[in-house]
Amino acid sequence: MTNGRETPPSPDRRNRPRVPGTPPPRGPRSMYSWILLLMLAGMLFLMLKDVGQRAEVIDMTEFRQRIRNREVKQVVVMDASLEGEMKPEAMAGKDPKSPAQFKVELGDGVAEQEWFVRLLDECGVHWSYKRESGLWQMFRLILPWLLILAVMYFFIFRQFKGASGAGMLGSFGRSRHRVTTREQSKVTFANVAGIDEAKEEVQEIILFLRNPKKFQRLGGRIPRGILLIGEPGCGKTLLAKAIAGEADVPFFSISGSDFVEMFVGVGASRVRDLFKQAKDNSPCIIFLDEIDAVGRKRGTSIAGGGHDEREQTLNAILVEMDGFETDDQVIVIAATNRPDVLDRALTRPGRFDRQIFVPLPDLKGRMEILKVHAKKVRMGPDVDLHRMARGTPMFSGADLEAIINEAALAATLAEKDYIEMADLEEARDKVRWGRARRSRMIDDKEKEAIAVHESGHALVQSLLEDADPVHKVSIIPRGHMGGATFSLPEKDRTMYTKRFCLAMIRVTFGGRVAEELFCGDISSGAQGDIQQATELARRMVMDWGMSEKLGFVRYGAEEMPAMFGEMMLGREYSDRTAETIDNEIKIIMDAAYAEVKTLLQEHREQLIMLKEALVKYETLDGEEVQQIISGRKLDKPTVGDLLAAEQKRTPPAKTAEGGVARTESARNGLTGPMPQPGMG
Repeated sequence: MTNGRETPPSPDRRNRPRVPGTPPPRGPRSMYSWILLLMLAGMLFLMLKDVGQRAEVIDMTEFRQRIRNREVKQVVVMDASLEGEMKPEAMAGKDPKSPAQFKVELGDGVAEQEWFVRLLDECGVHWSYKRESGLWQMFRLILPWLLILAVMYFFIFRQFKGASGAGMLGSFGRSRHRVTTREQSKVTFANVAGIDEAKEEVQEIILFLRNPKKFQRLGGRIPRGILLIGEPGCGKTLLAKAIAGEADVPFFSISGSDFVEMFVGVGASRVRDLFKQAKDNSPCIIFLDEIDAVGRKRGTSIAGGGHDEREQTLNAILVEMDGFETDDQVIVIAATNRPDVLDRALTRPGRFDRQIFVPLPDLKGRMEILKVHAKKVRMGPDVDLHRMARGTPMFSGADLEAIINEAALAATLAEKDYIEMADLEEARDKVRWGRARRSRMIDDKEKEAIAVHESGHALVQSLLEDADPVHKVSIIPRGHMGGATFSLPEKDRTMYTKRFCLAMIRVTFGGRVAEELFCGDISSGAQGDIQQATELARRMVMDWGMSEKLGFVRYGAEEMPAMFGEMMLGREYSDRTAETIDNEIKIIMDAAYAEVKTLLQEHREQLIMLKEALVKYETLDGEEVQQIISGRKLDKPTVGDLLAAEQKRTPPAKTAEGGVARTESARNGLTGPMPQPGMG
């Protein structure tokens, strides 16, 4: 009794319900294992003791000689042998490694004869008689073998027997899946955004798991398997968890690589164990992540036959999915970003009946995803999620979540009370292009060349109507780039027009042409621009039929299956056609280069002003670029001016690590990442 209350009795652990997939509680078998280990340790100790006390074997003549020389200290007489010990003084002149113990084999009845006993007494040897029964001698011989067999039984065969459904593979054959129960599942469709069509397509799966009799009334069969296809980070795993959360059923999740081990047959055994546990806990969902790890086309490995471990695992999956009945209430969901390498038997009706494409989110989807993740952090009043969604085309849901997280980390390190728009833009650039290398020191000549290059990109992109508007231009190194010009698409593009493609090629040429006109030399900084323009022109000619001379024909390389599961490229056109393709690509590139050269020569003054502004401020946003191009003077303090004014006003505060803490006023007016030291 405590404070007038009765202490509730502790629940019996043996009566608690066990979560599916967790190992059973330990029983008294562990006590037997410890006893067996102690017995084995004792046996090993006795064996090592006997080895350490090895005795010299001598004959009866040598024994009599030692007795007469008074060298023997004591003797233990047994039925057919005796064991003796030499005196220390008798061992003084001998080899130090010589044993002090000796053993003599006696004939039958010798130990009981009077002459033998009289000899020991006359020579003053202390002796004793020890009789051993035949049963004890037999037990000493059999005991080591009994212990060895007991160890093999308890630690090997009992483990094999205890592994349910695993056979002789023991714990290796047990499935390594993770189970999320109804109580643990907290993911629902409220946590999934940007893939509305995919959510609608799995609604009937949720209804079936909630009320299977409704679908069985008319004899219909729910799909046994669902294959989620999409780029990495699009939310395939999150969607599968949301299905389990909405249906309120257990969620068995495992990766395709968890099936395969170094032992042959382990993968197939784990598949059988997984499906057995799932059927025992139905209704439930089995989620196979990265199914292409075991679901690749058969017959393409080095083994080439049925003894390949991966193929054995795939065969087990095929058999188990075919063994489902209409009332099993087990739905298998798999995810992959390589549907082209999957075996056809895996994707046929009856196994993975339905394939759901999970695409990259569009503008609306990115906006919804950003709202979901923004609820977990504190946003500032200047944050514009719609602008951020526009500036993140082709970003996946994982990328958008990383942007919010990186912005929160940056705001925390800067001692801010909330996340600002500048933090989000810096986080976006960091996720896509890498961290800004502010410690890299660049001389004035190289800095001016980079400014000319980026000014050429920004000016051409601003002057062309078919190109996306400029969002930001910077000469701060980021990732592998010395500088960058960022665009802000006005809408998501599901197809590329010829005008847009030609405009993009001209934009990529802006940097190289600007170097040629205003630096008097060209550099290797245009490598990425040349690669991007060539690839775009090649696809226009070969894949999209945008060449008048070649016409409406696709000349792209065909993919053909080859050995080891890889794909090889084969050309299905003549050498003359290949020469025509090269000429058409060259014509597009040369025309774009000439147009950009003329455009920059006509707007020479604007490019010089952009270059000077980049050298001074290092980062310009889209509005500032337009202001400079229109002839208006850009009037804002440089980063160096802000830092100098702040240092004069207040002394720098020392952090716990001894560094200088960044203040809030030093960040006002900055639209891009912090510049490098000494370059403001």
